[in-house]
Amino acid sequence: MLQPPDKGRLTCRLRRQPLPRRGRQGTLLMTTRPARSPGEIALITLAFLFAALVLVTPLALIFSFALREGFGVYVANIVKPDTLHAIWLTVVTALIVVPINIMVGAVLAWLVTRFRFRGRQLLISLIELPASMSPIVAGVVYLFLYGGQGLLGPTLQGLGIQVMFTPLAIVMVSLFVTAPFAARELIPLMSQQGTEDEEAALSLGANGWQMFWHVTLPNISWAMIYGAVLTNARVMGEFGAVSVVSGAIRGQTNTLPLQINLLFNDFNVTGAFAAASTLTLIAVLTLILKSVLESRQQG
Repeated sequence: MLQPPDKGRLTCRLRRQPLPRRGRQGTLLMTTRPARSPGEIALITLAFLFAALVLVTPLALIFSFALREGFGVYVANIVKPDTLHAIWLTVVTALIVVPINIMVGAVLAWLVTRFRFRGRQLLISLIELPASMSPIVAGVVYLFLYGGQGLLGPTLQGLGIQVMFTPLAIVMVSLFVTAPFAARELIPLMSQQGTEDEEAALSLGANGWQMFWHVTLPNISWAMIYGAVLTNARVMGEFGAVSVVSGAIRGQTNTLPLQINLLFNDFNVTGAFAAASTLTLIAVLTLILKSVLESRQQG
């Protein structure tokens, strides 16, 4: 005759099994994880070592050279008028260029992914053109267009407008060299998403602005953020094109990368690394801001 199982033994046996738990999104997650194989551990270790060698070590060297003569000397190098002006000009250029290129990139991505027209492939190629062109060449093109002996330079000078060797030239060339970054993030995503959600919104009576604000924008917001991060990094670190159109005038048209180069040429190594550390801190703060926004979105 079969005996009923002992209740206490059954309870003990059940408690030994890993029980599932609910994740944030309501999915089932197991409380136990399979042990990693030696190969996986080795690959993870190599990845961390490579990241430390390529990323962490240069950052540590920058700050060690910047602070090697003491924190007081470091601050004194940062607050010099030429360096402060270079920081200000770099930040202002980024604040102008990034929003413009994000908006233009969104419009171009919308155009090439939602409509079919003659010349569409040519437009996509033109969007990619600044990324395939050397920054030095881009700077020379602007010089030939807006310089004193250029195509439009004499006409502009007759109107009292000076473009070359001014902050305006820095903004213009920065807009050109960073133009593709937002569009390159948005076009593949919008092509993959399709138009079903937007067509549904239109069928429910939404106008174009309501459709974009409530349907399209939430779906592409993270691609826009990534495009903004890439654009900001390129604007702040751009050297070649800016060096051609700015004239590298101390305290007037020097961005932070140009100021770092001039300090090295003056054999002011500590000052150069102090300026470089400022540029590094701005980049790190940008990445921290992106991570905070990601965590809030996922939370």
